[in-house]
Formats: sequence, C-alpha cells, structure tokens
Amino acid sequence: MYNILTLNKIAQCGLSKLGADYNVTDDINTDADGIILRSYKMHDMELPASLKAVARAGAGTNNIPTDKCTEKGIVVFNTPGANANAVKELVIAGMLLASRDVIGGVEWANTLTGDDVDKQVEKGKSNFAGCEIKGKTLGIIGLGAIGILVANAAYALGMEVIGYDPYLSVDSALKLSRHVKKANTPDEVYAAADYITIHVPLMDSTRNTINAETIAQMKDGVVILNFARGGLVNNDDIKKAIASGKVKKYVVDFADSETVNQKGIINIPHLGASTEESEDNCAVMAAEEIADFLENGNILNSVNFPNCSLPDGNVGRITIAHKNMPNVIAKFTDALSSVNISDMINKSRGEIAYTIINTDHEIPADAVEKLNAMDAVIKVRVIK
Repeated sequence: MYNILTLNKIAQCGLSKLGADYNVTDDINTDADGIILRSYKMHDMELPASLKAVARAGAGTNNIPTDKCTEKGIVVFNTPGANANAVKELVIAGMLLASRDVIGGVEWANTLTGDDVDKQVEKGKSNFAGCEIKGKTLGIIGLGAIGILVANAAYALGMEVIGYDPYLSVDSALKLSRHVKKANTPDEVYAAADYITIHVPLMDSTRNTINAETIAQMKDGVVILNFARGGLVNNDDIKKAIASGKVKKYVVDFADSETVNQKGIINIPHLGASTEESEDNCAVMAAEEIADFLENGNILNSVNFPNCSLPDGNVGRITIAHKNMPNVIAKFTDALSSVNISDMINKSRGEIAYTIINTDHEIPADAVEKLNAMDAVIKVRVIK
C-alpha cells in the first residue's frame, strides 16, 4: 500500500489513476510515500523519512525544496505541457487586453447611467481606442511547450513571430511553424518585437531577465507579457520604463504588492493554468508519473533526476539513486554478483545519476546492505 499526501486540491480524474494499492490523504502527518501538490509551499515542511517522490501538478517547482529532495534521493516531478494550451490562450488574451483598452472601457461603461447610455457610449468610446495585433511582431524568449503554442497561434492571427531558445530540442523544433524566425541572441528579439513574451523557468541565471538594460534595447512603446514567473521581470525597472513611455504596457500573471494599482500594468491573479482542462491534465500526468515511479522505479519528467526507464524484468528489480562518479556501475554489479543481471540502464544529470537493474533472481538482502554502504549511493529501492 502506498500513501499519497495531497497538499492542494487535486482533480479527481487524476487521483482516480491511482488504484487500490493507494491510500490518498490530506493528513500532513501521514508517512507519505508520495506527495502531489500544486502551489503549496513545501520549504518549511518536514519531509517524511518515507517520502520517495513529489509530483507538482504544474510546470514550476519553486515551491518545492528540490535541492533538499535531491540530497535525500526524493524524485521531484512536474507536468510540462499539461497546462500549455491554457497559458497560451491567456497570453493571446493578454496581448489583446494590452492593445485594446477593453478593461478600461468595461469599467467606464459600468459607470454610465440614464436613458441615453447608448449616446454616451458613442461619445466616449474613442477614449478607449487601441491597435490591432495583426501585422505586429511578437518576440518570444523560450520556445518550450508553451512558447511554441504561443508562436504558432500568433502567426495564425497574422503576426510576425521571432523566437529565441538556445536549448530548442529537435522535437520542439518540429512542432514550431516554419514561419517563425529563430533568433541567434535574445538581443535580436528585443530589437525586433512590438510585443515580448517570456517563457523560461525561474533560476538564478534567468532572474531579472527583463531589466533596465534589456528594456533599453527594445522598441519604444513595447508591450511586455510575463506568464512564466514574476521574478523574471525586474519590477522597479519595468515601472520606470512605463513612466518614461518606453514600455506601453506590462501584462503579468503574478500580481504582487509591487505591481498592483500601478498605471500601465495589467495584473492577472495567476490564472494561466486555471482552467478545468488544465487542472485535469496536470492531475492525470502527475498521478501517472508518481505511480510509475513508485511501482516500477521509472522516471519521466523529473526536475532533479534524469529521465530513466526500463521494461519490467522477470523476477527482481532494484533502483539506485546515486552520485555521478566513475566506476560506480562496476561496484553495483559486484554487489549483485550473486544474482544474474538480465537488463540494466544508467542515466546521469550533472552530478546526479540513476540506475535501474533487472535480475533473474530475487534481490538478496546482503546485496542491498552493500549498496547502501557505498559513499556514492543516495537511496536504494527494491521494487520487487
């Protein structure tokens, strides 16, 4: 029986993917084998000794102490692409809201009274005139699952599109419209675009990507959209740029005390993935990832361990989370010398590695003891 702790409300269509061998609870004191969450902040949480995996029903994992999990051999999953369409649609809506003063017009219309509202509308509507996005250039920083959908949708709406992503995969490139121009540097995007949207993870290297220096390279009157993470844009610099007229509008899906009630900033209360379809997709993917790991030891879509999977073997199966060091595989096979290894796979990610071994015999207890005693080993699991 596996205990799964949910730290947020998780769509039932996802939890239903966990079968009879699972006990799903929201009791934080449970000895959890796995955790599924959305936005709950885990950094101050005491991690159960029993914890083997954490699955975030969403893309970002800033609310999870990933480094601490890695040290303990706890695999952290996310659900890339599951909410991509929902975010894409809101990015397009954000461009339209920034181009046409729909929000201002609606607020004004709701103040009108009397029998001649229609006449007042005709007289005052010019105060809310805007521009069309057709024919304008959209610049995209980050061509992952969301960035690609935004690029293709924007082109379909008649926009010119230029994107930058130094890590663009072959699979992603095949999904990208051939009409999207691929920039060699982000500077090319800043210089060319009337609208700029950023779709990269928040890390030390990406924090404040949009700042005074990068804004200076942009067109006057540029619109900046941020549906990725708040820390990617420097709030002080964006407010100064709006005040000077350099930036026309800033659309952000991460409203905070520095951006609300500021002229030129359209604050959206983190609605990017808030659709029924997105929440369902994320829940299903998170549940399937954590179940495959707990039951089979396979890893797919982890943010701290390498993707690693192996078809099920005949009798025994063991997984080893370990440091990426020379000669460790030879030590593993030596520890398992009393059984026949039928299949094995090893994958690494920086300093961390993961190995799955199938055997034709049951895994002996003394072999597990030998593996656990190795300096390079972080966690050993006997799957069967």
